Amino acid sequence: MPRLAYYTLILCVLSVAAAVVSFTRGSWLGIVWVLLAGLSSNMAWYYVKRGRAARKDAVRG
Repeated sequence: MPRLAYYTLILCVLSVAAAVVSFTRGSWLGIVWVLLAGLSSNMAWYYVKRGRAARKDAVRG
């Protein structure tokens, strides 16, 4: 898995944790953290798929 995929996955986990903490404290700022978690999750999937495609192309030739 590419390094950027790891970074975005870590960002996703941290933003979910921040959203949980924010919502438990009664702050609506958690919505921003949820949106950031969604964005970083999509970025992680993108980098994983791009890495798989690059490995597949390297094997073919």
